[in-house]
Amino acid sequence: MPVEMSPKDFDALVDRALDGIPDEIARLVRNVVVLVEDDAPDDDPDLLGLYDGIALTERWGDPLMELPDRIFVFRNNLLDMCGSVEELEEEVRITVVHEIAHHFGIDDDRLHDLGYA
Repeated sequence: MPVEMSPKDFDALVDRALDGIPDEIARLVRNVVVLVEDDAPDDDPDLLGLYDGIALTERWGDPLMELPDRIFVFRNNLLDMCGSVEELEEEVRITVVHEIAHHFGIDDDRLHDLGYA
């Protein structure tokens, strides 16, 4: 049975996941905004999250002179896949870490090896 949670409470889960990123890593995240959307894009409706940007390993120049990269967290998919608030909190944490890792140029295969796929 899917978890029911208000958007405000879901946003708080995302905030806690972000707060859980170690300071030494969080300091390296530059020019990124994290957004919660209800639904994933129509062309990939099963996504839990999405990194939309250029990984730091691929950048040239000053990233602060460009529009921010975006990390999307898709609320409804995460709510639908989880059977408890505890499971939801863990899946949100994994999704946030996964998408931040893409910001650092870590690909899906490596994330899978690390348990963040």
